[in-house]
Amino acid sequence: MIDRQPLPTLTGERCSLRELTVADAPSLQRNANDVDVWRNMFEGFPHPYTMVDAITWCDGGARESRYGLVWGIDVGGQVIGCANVTPQEGPLRCNAEVGYWIGQPHWRHGIATEALGLVTAWTWRALPDITRLYAPIFAWNTGSQAVARKCGYLKEADMPRSAIKDGRVIDRVQYAIYRP
Repeated sequence: MIDRQPLPTLTGERCSLRELTVADAPSLQRNANDVDVWRNMFEGFPHPYTMVDAITWCDGGARESRYGLVWGIDVGGQVIGCANVTPQEGPLRCNAEVGYWIGQPHWRHGIATEALGLVTAWTWRALPDITRLYAPIFAWNTGSQAVARKCGYLKEADMPRSAIKDGRVIDRVQYAIYRP
């Protein structure tokens, strides 16, 4: 069971991770409403990404979602994406899935890498039962794979024909890191 107490703010050099508020909806919507962002997201991430979608997500939708603990990625007071960790349950409870996305104008600036690093470090400190973090990534998303590698995640598996995106069966890869 996920403890949904208010999340701590995690601060890095390029970004900070913090709880979302309704005031974040305009910047979140601007960054999420991009077909190239949507293309790399799992089902359930809408396109177009409307202001109603952003308000719903920021006004409690993130806290109530299946995505576990969700932070907004803040750069200069604007939320440009999200990062999350989702502890698993039952016999898989020593695992947690991580995810991250940022708006395209912020790609290749080290922000997603820093965000994943902050989530990874926080998880090791705050969730002592977690021994393995994993990131399922669409096989074509080489940028996200590079982010995972830079944070010490290793490619654990090729997963052919393991997901559906836009009505097509697609390939994924999985990266993982183990508690030091």
